[in-house]
Amino acid sequence: MDGLNVSIAFFFLVVGVCQVLRWLSKRLLSPGMHGCLAREFAGSFQLCMSCLELRMLMEIGSWSGGFGLDVVLTLLFLLSAVHGASLDGASANPTVSLQEFLLLESSLAVVVAKLLAQALGAGTGWALTRLYWSWELSQLHFLQNLIAPECSSFIRASLPHAAFLEGSGSFLFHLVLLKVRQSHPLYRVPALAATVTFLTYTAGPFTGAFFNPALATATTFHCSGSSFWDYIHVYWLGPLAGMLAALLLFHGNIPRLFQKNLLYSQKSKYKVPKAKVTAQVEGDKPQRKRKGGKSNSEPRA
Repeated sequence: MDGLNVSIAFFFLVVGVCQVLRWLSKRLLSPGMHGCLAREFAGSFQLCMSCLELRMLMEIGSWSGGFGLDVVLTLLFLLSAVHGASLDGASANPTVSLQEFLLLESSLAVVVAKLLAQALGAGTGWALTRLYWSWELSQLHFLQNLIAPECSSFIRASLPHAAFLEGSGSFLFHLVLLKVRQSHPLYRVPALAATVTFLTYTAGPFTGAFFNPALATATTFHCSGSSFWDYIHVYWLGPLAGMLAALLLFHGNIPRLFQKNLLYSQKSKYKVPKAKVTAQVEGDKPQRKRKGGKSNSEPRA
């Protein structure tokens, strides 16, 4: 269990360092620079380092560390919840940033800046994690250093099947995100964490279950076993297609591309009462009868 304790301490250290980076950038940088660059860099950096360490535990810990899948999934849920609560509004995911662009919530320049910051954060996280593993603070890290140069592709299914799994996972994740994005963090964070944990459990053995192109690029693109275009199809085109399908299903259209709702008919929220037109003819006198009463006119003899 020493290796697990070292990894847990590493998770705390990564989150703490990224929180300091966010605090410093918020104080020293302009709001635009903080939102587009620093916040996304820190989020991707935190997500990539945590994901790499967790996947090391998942691959090596099962046969060397003495703990099973239940421990890894519990850590995954807790880390996902911590990420959701600490990212400070950053997406740390290119498909989420593109979704914001398609929803008319950000401009093209902002999206490009976020994508660059996410790529830089994920790449830096990968490099520093490899450096951290080289220190061999635990037996798990020693074994990881031995097998790291010979890493193999996470794609363990046919290419169409793998792309479908990544696309389906992205579809479900974005559908849940669209549903809870305006909810209170007390409900939004556990819902997204549970979704990520479930998707990782179901699709992990076949594709690694990334659903995040930047994270997949930093983690698995350098591994042998699949070509560059195979990785592009599975880890970029699959999640993008899933995001577009979720956006179209949830809103009925893609606001950046279509103004008309393509799936659902739009109905007014308010009912307009029908006006009652009473035609009054000159000389007519309305006669009212009381319920259960007699007529006022008496019969003539």
